[in-house]
This record gives sequence, structure tokens and C-alpha cells, in this order.
Amino acid sequence: MPNSRRTALAAALAAPALIRATGSEAQAQAAPLPQAPGFFRFAVGGFTVTTVYDGFNRRPVQGLVRNAPVERVREVLAESFLPTDTYDGAYTVTFVDTGRQLIAFDAGTGGQMSATAGLVPANMAAAGLDPAKVGLVIVTHCHQDHIHGLTTREGTAVFPHAEIAIADREWDWWADPGNETRSPEGQRVNFANVAKRFAPYRGRIRRFAPDAEVVPGIHAIPAHGHTPGHSVFHVADGREELAILADTTHRPELFARQPGLHSLFEFDAVMAEAARRRVLDRVATDRVKVVGYHFPFPAAGHIARDGEGYRYVAAEWA
Repeated sequence: MPNSRRTALAAALAAPALIRATGSEAQAQAAPLPQAPGFFRFAVGGFTVTTVYDGFNRRPVQGLVRNAPVERVREVLAESFLPTDTYDGAYTVTFVDTGRQLIAFDAGTGGQMSATAGLVPANMAAAGLDPAKVGLVIVTHCHQDHIHGLTTREGTAVFPHAEIAIADREWDWWADPGNETRSPEGQRVNFANVAKRFAPYRGRIRRFAPDAEVVPGIHAIPAHGHTPGHSVFHVADGREELAILADTTHRPELFARQPGLHSLFEFDAVMAEAARRRVLDRVATDRVKVVGYHFPFPAAGHIARDGEGYRYVAAEWA
């Protein structure tokens, strides 16, 4: 680089306006900018997988992790060039077209949680996915950001012809109001929400056992702890396979790099950590493609070992 360009670059980087913004400038920087349609498509054997971006929610880093000082959390985030005061959790719904049936894994936020989320309908349309043609919604667990999108604000089914599949243990916990006082206080909202979101699908709710084949080529794998019946899924066709990790790890830059960290979102943090280590070890060892609900979009890639933890390698597949 010529000396004149280096000097100009150094001067620009030293300019106060680029170091910090105040007032309306800072507010404008915080607002998300419109992007191209958010979907990503790839094949697993003869299956077509499409990840569909629903947006994100921003929260403070303070209080995000229960078992480490916030200074340590900020250090880990900084290693991945992420903000150290705020934390953006992305939402991505995965669709698998088996050729026999179009299947959704979870339903997104339905635009009913955050002003920066609720993009699934528009991004489904951009991807050529029709909610009326979804034949099955597999619910990984019953947190709000995964099931709000089952219904509109008015309580109408978003997937009018779909059956719902959910793990026995997950359904048994949240469908029983007697468990409310036995649940962490921050999780108790799930009881009323489950009743509301599943109501339009009454008569079309199918429960599955641990390790069940939910449909041909898609097997449930128990990964309890994040919720009582949280499940991940193994998708396989021919010799190709994919692991749908749900919330085994929230953002991988933090909770895969440091799998011993306990997030505030977990029902039983010790059990969730054990499941996280077991699942991440398996997909890293077997070099399986993965999709993570809260991974940075396109939310698909691989998990590799990295020291005592793991790292996420984003997809480059066609």
C-alpha cells in the first residue's frame, strides 16, 4: 500500500466519529438494515433442506450466563469479534422436503416477540415455501421463540393442514399445569403459551418416544436439559446426514467455544451441559452437517473441535 493511502487510512481510523457515535448517529447504527431474502438451500441425499431466517432479538450480555463472571463472557465474545455489551440471538426455522412431505422444524416467533424478528412468512414466500403445504411441524421444544409462530396473534393456525409432532416428555411437562410450580420462574410462561399455540391443532398432535423415527429418515435424539424434553434430530437419506441441533447450544461463538457455560435460558443447566457436550462431540467426530436454531445465518455448517471446546464452521455447500 502506498504511503499516502496508509496515512489516509490511519487518519480515518483515528477520527473520533469512527470510534464512537452519539445521539441520532448511534441510534441509526443500532437499527437493522434491510437485507436480501433470508433463505439457504442445500441437499441431504434426495431431501431438500431450506433454512429460513426469522430475525433476531437483542439483549444485554449482563445476566446471560449464570456460572461465569460477565468479564469472562465478554472475553469469549470478543474473540469472535462480537459486541461485548449486547447479544443478538438469531432465529432460524428449518424446512425439510423429503419428496413425500414438507416438514418444518419449529415455527419461529410469528412476529410476536421482537420488532427485529418475524421474517419467516416473507422469507418462506421468497423461498417458494407455502405454509398450506407444510404437512408436519416437528417441535424441538416449547420455548416461546420456537412455537409462537404456530399461530397468528388471533390464534389461527399458520400451518392449516399440518400435523404437530412433539416428544412425549416435552408434552407431558408443559401440558400439565401441576408442573408450573416445579419449573424455574422464568419458564412458567410456557404453560399458558403451550395451551394457546397448540389449541388450533387439537386432534392433530402426535407424540413420539425417545429415539423414535418420527418419519422415514428423521430420528429423534433426546437432548434434555434446555427443557425437560428438548430433542435434536438426525436426518439421513442414503449416505448423507444432517443433525438439527435446536437449542443444544445458543450462539456457538459463546456456548460451543465454552460448552461449560450455563445460559439463563436453560431449565436444568447441568443436564443441558451434559447433553451439549455429548451432541457436539458426536457431530464433530462424525463430521455431520448441522443446523442450529440460534446460529448466525445461514445457521448451517459443521462443528469442529477447538481446544477444550468447539467452533462453528459456516456452510459453503451448493
